Amino acid sequence: MTNHVDRFHAALTVLAGHGHIKQRLITAYEDHLNDINEDELPIATQEAFADLRRSVHCVSPLNGESAVCASVRKMSPEDASECASQVVSLFAELSRMRDTSSVRVPIDEAETPRVPPFLIKSV
Repeated sequence: MTNHVDRFHAALTVLAGHGHIKQRLITAYEDHLNDINEDELPIATQEAFADLRRSVHCVSPLNGESAVCASVRKMSPEDASECASQVVSLFAELSRMRDTSSVRVPIDEAETPRVPPFLIKSV
């Protein structure tokens, strides 16, 4: 999952840059997110990423342009901004999942942390 977090972070860096929102969205998606398969993502983010993918692949390309370029070109600035917000939300969710998944869980009973005696209720 770390790789996906890094890729979304790179996309955010592009989105936070200067220039028109549509061009930043095209560059961010094509350079960093286009080849991610939603099945590779955690289940909680798969539907949101599939929605984003549908949004940026909904228009058939013309004259050698990509589907992403054609779709974003047809979007209003508000729609492009909404897609950029979806990227931010997905990055935030993946980051939270990565942080919570780094908690070490004992593999067997021998690794279970010992409870201090003062925390054990006596009868």
